[in-house]
Amino acid sequence: MRISRRSFAAAAVALLLPLSACGSGGDDGGSTDASGKVEGDISFQTWNLRANFKPYFEGLIADFEKRYPGTHVKWIDQPAEGYADKISADAAGGTLPDVVNVSPDLVAPLARAGLAMDLGKAAAKYRTEYLDGAWKSHQVPGLSGTYAFPWYLNTGPLFYNKSLFEKAGLDPGKPPATYDELFADALQMARKSGGKVATLANVPTIEDFGRYGVRLMNKEGTGFAFDDAKGVELLGRYKELYDAGALDPQALTATPESSGKKFLTGAVAMNPGSALDLGNFRKQAPELYRNIGITDQITSTGHVNMYVMGVMVNSRTRHTPAAVAFAHFVTDARNQMSFARKVAIFPSTAGSLDDPYFTEQDGTDETRVRVAAAKSLKSAANYTPVLFSEQMKTALRNEVAKALQGKESPEAALDNAVRACDRLLKQQG
Repeated sequence: MRISRRSFAAAAVALLLPLSACGSGGDDGGSTDASGKVEGDISFQTWNLRANFKPYFEGLIADFEKRYPGTHVKWIDQPAEGYADKISADAAGGTLPDVVNVSPDLVAPLARAGLAMDLGKAAAKYRTEYLDGAWKSHQVPGLSGTYAFPWYLNTGPLFYNKSLFEKAGLDPGKPPATYDELFADALQMARKSGGKVATLANVPTIEDFGRYGVRLMNKEGTGFAFDDAKGVELLGRYKELYDAGALDPQALTATPESSGKKFLTGAVAMNPGSALDLGNFRKQAPELYRNIGITDQITSTGHVNMYVMGVMVNSRTRHTPAAVAFAHFVTDARNQMSFARKVAIFPSTAGSLDDPYFTEQDGTDETRVRVAAAKSLKSAANYTPVLFSEQMKTALRNEVAKALQGKESPEAALDNAVRACDRLLKQQG
């Protein structure tokens, strides 16, 4: 998968897998006992990583095969487009690889179909090697296990245009730190610019409701709950921004890429991002780069949002010890640190974020972002529910659009969104 904030934010299509689906081990299934000899041929599938990281993964596999003579790892890399559909087809057809790069929403239907190995049982001895929040991110409501090793994490700050803040009579040295400050500053920005400069370019997503402190699901994980009073309050505040021009009018159809372009051109004053974006600002918008401000994600919970990738083991593999050992090898502290030094992502292993690479400043903006993000990740939360599919995201987005356009009240829109998501949830399982 492309490693960027945009990639993490992009969700995959919901997978509807028959319970009879079988993995690459065949109809008779495989063993969940990972304590035997590590040997045999296994397959490993990644998500659009070959183009940029071929030498890294070839070296990783060579190191594993050297450590465990008698093993052979076949590396398969799938394109980003259609990845969820490919996994679904392989699961249904019995050709799912032994070890698979997944996001939490991809692993959930596989776990429910009995195709993702419970690593809480098969690999319990490795549990303490990972950050608690990252380990829990691949747990599935209604099931008792953990269905993937956590791999790389990402999060990012809010970038803001100091020049636009100053023109609006706002202190560029004091960006908004709370939602009240954000909404007040956004309304002032719109008013002072005559509606020409919006502060935000995206409608609220499930992650935004989570950051605001909205309860997203019931305790049992059997239904959604983001239509509570706090959820209605957030959507109502976004409606106020939309009416005032403080939320970009194209936000209803915006993509992360289009929102980023709005920020580059000065039409939007704030935009989420990552350390990867700073290099783009420097090359594509030198004036913006000279005026760039960097601040923390705004949250009412005290926990920023994190995006997480994982590595699951096919429960039907014929070589459980080798598959589990390799999945752990890919995600152990040494290899995660090695990967993190090649691209702006963060390891999910306990203690790795205390490495000087993530704690010591060197005067550059890139390092400033990396250090701040690493600190926030120690207590970050994955606000996207594991069971929240792409179809559910679309349902929520459609209802949010109706509320912002005044076609429905915020309360009615969220009630409709919850009903639609609950219907889709029942179809899943």
